[in-house]
Amino acid sequence: MDDTDRWRDMASAPRDGSRILVTIRPSEQGPAEVDLAYWSHGDQFGAEGWRASDSSPGHIIEYAEPELKCWMPMPSANLNRTSMPSPWEGDDDQELYGSGI
Repeated sequence: MDDTDRWRDMASAPRDGSRILVTIRPSEQGPAEVDLAYWSHGDQFGAEGWRASDSSPGHIIEYAEPELKCWMPMPSANLNRTSMPSPWEGDDDQELYGSGI
């Protein structure tokens, strides 16, 4: 399954506060982008609507409905043992974390 199979129309996006990936339409300010967003029911910091997940009180990043093209659920972590990477088996511990540079 490629990414085009997972993107969905914004009309079906969950409005329960869960975080989702959204495609922001291209504009005069720049090309299309993907952001992590959630639906806010509104509070003392802003009105009901879509907010970027890195919003904070006093610095709310809101998206108008027409700005958002489509959405995708957050990928879930697959924690079964077959999806885990193999352990590092290098010979020199100095190579770890760039310390051998």
